[in-house]
Amino acid sequence: MPPTLASLVHHSALKLTVRAGEDRLDVPVRWAHVSELADPVPYMEGGELLLITALKLDAEDPEAMRKYVKRLVGAGVVGLGFAVGVNYDEIPKALVDAAEREGLPLIEVPRRTPFLAISKAVSAAIAADQYRAVTAGFAAQRELTRQALNAGPEGVLSALAAQVDGWAALYDASGAVVATAPEWAGRRAARLTAEVERLRERPAPASSVVGGPDNEDRVELHSLGTGRRPRAALAVGTASALGTAERYAVHSAIALLTLTTERSRSLHAAEQRVGAAVLRMLLAGQPDHARGVAGDLYGGLLDAPFRMIVADGGGELLAGLTEAVESAAARSGEAVLVVPEGERLVVLAADGGAAVAACVEYAAAREAARAVPEQGAAEDGDQPVIGLSAPSGPIGAAAAYKQAEQALSVARRRGRILVEHEQLAAGSVLPLLADDAVKAFADGLLRALYEHDATGRGDLVASLRAWLSRHGQWDAAAADLGVHRHTLRYRMRRVEEILGRSLDDPDVRMELWLALKATSPD
Repeated sequence: MPPTLASLVHHSALKLTVRAGEDRLDVPVRWAHVSELADPVPYMEGGELLLITALKLDAEDPEAMRKYVKRLVGAGVVGLGFAVGVNYDEIPKALVDAAEREGLPLIEVPRRTPFLAISKAVSAAIAADQYRAVTAGFAAQRELTRQALNAGPEGVLSALAAQVDGWAALYDASGAVVATAPEWAGRRAARLTAEVERLRERPAPASSVVGGPDNEDRVELHSLGTGRRPRAALAVGTASALGTAERYAVHSAIALLTLTTERSRSLHAAEQRVGAAVLRMLLAGQPDHARGVAGDLYGGLLDAPFRMIVADGGGELLAGLTEAVESAAARSGEAVLVVPEGERLVVLAADGGAAVAACVEYAAAREAARAVPEQGAAEDGDQPVIGLSAPSGPIGAAAAYKQAEQALSVARRRGRILVEHEQLAAGSVLPLLADDAVKAFADGLLRALYEHDATGRGDLVASLRAWLSRHGQWDAAAADLGVHRHTLRYRMRRVEEILGRSLDDPDVRMELWLALKATSPD
């Protein structure tokens, strides 16, 4: 530890005596400084032991001493050393009283002890403390490196927590807690996810100091990664500010965890290339070859029902979705296949697993953000679009991919962020008729009938609707219209003549019915 006033007073060679402030001798001394100025405050940085002979001071004037001592305390001076036997045979009472009043330690320096001896003692103690800190730092670095090689990130966290006498936590790219040391720090680390999220928004490397949950401790947050976007984050909680040795340990942990993160990133890129090959084989109808290439890399993912996710949006939007899906899969211990395809992202994830749930939650969060007026205005034109297939297996991978693409197309038309293919199958085709292209087709198909009715020469559109709704049953449709069935037959022949199409053709009847629904769905 650095030198303190107490350690200087107990130094046998200095022969110092305390005359005031005996209860404040444990304060660290940053330096010993000699100054005979009446006001040395402009040259103080705080933490100094000021040494004087009172050459230019009226040390017997109570008011002058009161002001002098008050200025020293305000400047952060931690102690005042007064040499006796030079200008004063003993420390004047005015100075002793002022020091007692302000709580400033006042130390009597005998004539036979030169100020240089005190400065040397302080300098030697500081140097020894720094040497101990550097030595301890190197020892900590060796231990952290050993743990990184033998136990990975968890070992680094355990060694770091022991070195700083506190706790440490590692967060993944999504801001979720990956590991903590000791284990009891898990809850404490989880309550800092909002702070970690704010740190991740800043370009790496970034750091911040925050008060711990419920002000239990002091927490330093550090981003990890060499790219612009942090790949992870480290939290270090301690009861007080870190010392030099502890700072060495934290910096070593940051370096080791960054190396681990970047190595994992390179391995992840290699896995993605393998994943792209596996995906191509599945889509080509070669599930056995896909299993052979995948090996144990994707666990049992290809042997159980999975979902295919196809997302579009590019850049940061897909990066956010990737982080959400991969982090959820990592936390739950499940395998996931993620393949970037230019501005698209293809994900193969276990049905009912954490990765699929994370995808749905990510889309819901984006929808919620868009619904907030002040956020939606800025983000409405910059949203991902996601399609989710029904559960499938390796043999049906190509069909699942097509389902996801169909759901993606519907999501884009409807202005939705995510659509599940199962929702389309369980719903109605009628909402799809709201598409502008379908409406344009319907208007063109029925325009001649509407123009005919507008002249007042008949009610062909209503008659056609009634006839189609009754499946071509003349009596029932005529009764609905309140006309004779011969009148209805005549109107249907006019419909055929105007449209140039036969109502005996089921495809024509289908198109006319959908056109009527598109122009007047009620």
